[in-house]
Amino acid sequence: MTQQTDGPAATVTVTPEGISTVDGAATAPGFITATEVDRIPTLMAPTSGGGPVTAGLYFRVGAADETLATAGLTHLVEHLALHRHGVSDLHYNGSTAATHTHFVVSGTAEEVVAYLNGVCASLRDLPVERLATEREILRTEQAGRSRGPNHQLPLWRYGARGYGLASYPEYGTLHLTADAVRDWARTWFTWDNAVLWITGGTVPEGLDLTLPAGRRQPLPAPTSALPVTPAYLTGGSGGVVLDGIVRRSTAAALFAEVLGRALFTDLRQKGGYSYTADCGYHPRDNDHATITAFADALPQKQDAVVGGFIDVLARLRAGTISQAELDSARAKTLKQFEIPDLGAAALPSYALNVLTGHPNLTPDEHRAHLAAVTVEDLREVARELHDSALIQVPGRPVDWAGFTEAPQWSAPASDPAGTVHRSRQSDAVSLTVGPEAVTLVTPGGQISVRYDACAAMRVFPDGARHLIGFDAFVAEVEPTLYAKLTPDRMAVIDAAVPAAAAVPMPERDPDEIPQAAARRGGLKDRARGMLRSLRPGRG
Repeated sequence: MTQQTDGPAATVTVTPEGISTVDGAATAPGFITATEVDRIPTLMAPTSGGGPVTAGLYFRVGAADETLATAGLTHLVEHLALHRHGVSDLHYNGSTAATHTHFVVSGTAEEVVAYLNGVCASLRDLPVERLATEREILRTEQAGRSRGPNHQLPLWRYGARGYGLASYPEYGTLHLTADAVRDWARTWFTWDNAVLWITGGTVPEGLDLTLPAGRRQPLPAPTSALPVTPAYLTGGSGGVVLDGIVRRSTAAALFAEVLGRALFTDLRQKGGYSYTADCGYHPRDNDHATITAFADALPQKQDAVVGGFIDVLARLRAGTISQAELDSARAKTLKQFEIPDLGAAALPSYALNVLTGHPNLTPDEHRAHLAAVTVEDLREVARELHDSALIQVPGRPVDWAGFTEAPQWSAPASDPAGTVHRSRQSDAVSLTVGPEAVTLVTPGGQISVRYDACAAMRVFPDGARHLIGFDAFVAEVEPTLYAKLTPDRMAVIDAAVPAAAAVPMPERDPDEIPQAAARRGGLKDRARGMLRSLRPGRG
């Protein structure tokens, strides 16, 4: 990508290879052209009818760039950047996703300029005096946020880092300092880590998007907490949810449409088992996308929904996708090119691709890609989805369908070194505090969190320490539940866990502190779950 030089801006057009400089008029007039504003790549597309100007400013930073201990840091910067706009009739918003942050506005040209200028001015000088207030706002937002049916799958697939952080609370909002927030903004919210898009044929006058220099940040590398796929876990809200990682392609997007229709037809229209049965396709990075399928179920219909859901997957994987199914999905997708002001509608997705370095297609090239997809291409996507699948089912296991249970315990290990602390509830359960790890030993298995692989340690004023490993397993060190967990043994843990992983927690109510006499027989169930003590949510 070439930087704008002094003099008139070069006009560029979006191509399959990204953005290339073109002298003179754009090669795709009436679609999308690009220039730069304050060195930020800027995409534009005309609109008809003289409506409002809409614009968005993307930054290549999101929740997946954080650590579990700093989760919510990007969201906090976003809130601080928007604070000075206050109450307004202007339609504007900010959002933080896994890999990007987006500030969007719609209004008159003057209003759009004022909003974008204000966002950039706040990013240059964050109102950190608002930090404590915004922390509370974000905590309230988390408490009231509904969780989707797939809220647990990210941490089971990726662990407690990267893309897995979508399953976790925003722990960083509990303790982040003003310096940490400023440093994050200076590192990630820079002009060379941004892309701007604007509806209209010209850049509105008066824009001042001055930002510090930095670098275009790469997308976060995916991690893994699943040794084997396809895998399953049990529990959840009563429905069936599955996700899988496939190569990012037109064929994969069409397959998601075919799968969604097949689930709806079999589970709702024919079987009457589900009300909602659907599927979505979402790019994860430049090379891969996530396909997520879901079907709800009443308690008495759960077995039928699980069986019907897996039958649909098996049918598509076995190659019994009809040409009619492909043609129907293709026809629906082609309708997106019939909307008015197509270029303006495509601006957000095109700008996001420029931000991450993914090739963009012109409408004609996209149509050609759609026309080239065959039934065999969809079968190949079905096989990819199955091979990488993680499914959550209510009730009984689904190993009969070829799925392997996701790990419920840490990898087997020899007798852990350290001081052994017997459970006050069961002689068969113990906790070992060692020089390298904390290990919970039960008759069913072990949970071990190494200090050098601790994503976060929740530090409670009453003395408890909850260690969450990169693999998402949790070791809850509760002095009330184990014998001889004296302050000096707790000090060993505090000294060994990296300071950056410590998360100070609010004081617990007395009835929230576990007591051995009141929790007899429940410890094994507490140990088994990776998810028990987590309340996932992200916005």
